[in-house]
Amino acid sequence: MLREIDFLDLLTIWLNCMVKDKKNQGAGEKILSAARKIFTTKGMAGARMQDIANEAGINKALLHYYYRDKEKLFETIFLEEAQKFFPKINAIFQSDDPLFLKIEKFVDEYIDEMLENPYLPWFVINELNRDPDQFMYKIWGEHNLPKPGKFLDQIEKEIKNGTIKRINPVHLLMNLLSMTIFPFIARPMITRNLHMTDSRFEEAMEERKREIPKFIIDSIRK
Repeated sequence: MLREIDFLDLLTIWLNCMVKDKKNQGAGEKILSAARKIFTTKGMAGARMQDIANEAGINKALLHYYYRDKEKLFETIFLEEAQKFFPKINAIFQSDDPLFLKIEKFVDEYIDEMLENPYLPWFVINELNRDPDQFMYKIWGEHNLPKPGKFLDQIEKEIKNGTIKRINPVHLLMNLLSMTIFPFIARPMITRNLHMTDSRFEEAMEERKREIPKFIIDSIRK
């Protein structure tokens, strides 16, 4: 009888723990979803912990139980996004696609990601300036670093085959990166000086999915 009671007590404790874990997991998911929305609309500087708590439907004390400050929450969200996004770019560079198709895919993938997570470029820049080695380790791990080598070799091969004009492969890569990323980094300046609404800026970025590859490919094609 004693053993039966002990077993039932243990089973009850285990079930209670399972319910508690599910509730905690649900609260954590709500917080991340709410924080992503607030950061995307208000940015790091404009977001408040109270805004995030309100959006998640929880009290501020519970939010601080999970995340002590908004900087840690911001890092959690955008580090997760970076870990999903950058390997996609690596896969494009490592693929067997033709050079021009890689350029088109890179621009399309990058702009889609930046439109969905407009503060990702700022997060990356801040982390790289603070501790580039640690940031690279967080994104790629110890042995899985970015591999643009195949892309650079492919450019050299196309030059030798007479398909494209002579250009330093590194400069072509930097042109591709800068033309795609800069508008998102300079977004406040661009939208203010050109009197662009957010919707018009996003339309312009959709247009750049076609304009950037065309500009680069036309400039190197023989």
